[in-house]
Amino acid sequence: MKLLTYKTQDTEPRLGFIHNNQVIDMQDFGDVSNFPLPNDMLELIDMGFEIIPEITEMIAETPENFFEEIAYEMDELTILAPIEKPRKNIIGIGLNYTEHVAESARTLDTTGKLPSKPIIFSKPPTTVTATNTEIIKNTKLTSQLDWECELAVIISKKGKYVPKSEALDYVFGYTVINDISARDCRREGQWIVSKGQDTFAPMGPVIVTKDEIENPHNLNLSLKVNGVEKQNSNTKFMLFNINDLIEDLSTVFTLEAGDIIATGTPAGVGAGRNPQEWMYDGDVVEATVEGIGTIVNTVKEI
Repeated sequence: MKLLTYKTQDTEPRLGFIHNNQVIDMQDFGDVSNFPLPNDMLELIDMGFEIIPEITEMIAETPENFFEEIAYEMDELTILAPIEKPRKNIIGIGLNYTEHVAESARTLDTTGKLPSKPIIFSKPPTTVTATNTEIIKNTKLTSQLDWECELAVIISKKGKYVPKSEALDYVFGYTVINDISARDCRREGQWIVSKGQDTFAPMGPVIVTKDEIENPHNLNLSLKVNGVEKQNSNTKFMLFNINDLIEDLSTVFTLEAGDIIATGTPAGVGAGRNPQEWMYDGDVVEATVEGIGTIVNTVKEI
């Protein structure tokens, strides 16, 4: 199932799903089906992944004419970030692709040695923005704005000391995140100022539930700036895959429903290029993950 948060000119943010290339309002579908359903992504996630097969079955059993009054065409809507306001910081994973480790060592303050354990950082909830919005480049803070296309994992339920063999049981679904980074804002090895500025986590356009992703460890991901490809890789090249990450993270702290893990970026970032490349006012950046979609954002300098 492809889930999204949207609004129209007449509504506040609402939860929907894509059916036959249209957006169906989730709460309205619940009313039609006489099965109460929420109007918020986090509330749906709180119901547990088990609700997704139930909804899928109801959709299959619902006559098509029942959808007509609760359906929207995509161009009628504004697509918002699927989780507009995460309850906690997004969990970021640094240096999780071999070639990115090498390129970072050439130009940033990293050693080039492959990490023995996942490198963890975080991005505040205020970093989240949607597709077709602006990434704010505060020129008082940075002149080195960079891109990082990533697969993001949405957690479905509370987990502590989760063994890697059971890790995917704790996944609700997947989305795309562009882990925007201000490379000149790193402070003595700490990354949150570099990674945590407002609008530095474009996310979306949808959450695809895990049942629709056959293998999250074999997804192509790519990124373009002004139509020119900068990144092109596959999640199979992660140093620590999703199972590894969930096991490690849940050992450090309790994972909870709605938590978001950005799993790292492959090579091709601006900082790793020779000469280095940065984003400037008006630049358009597109981040794509196979099976999920593309988020498009424009840089706005202030």
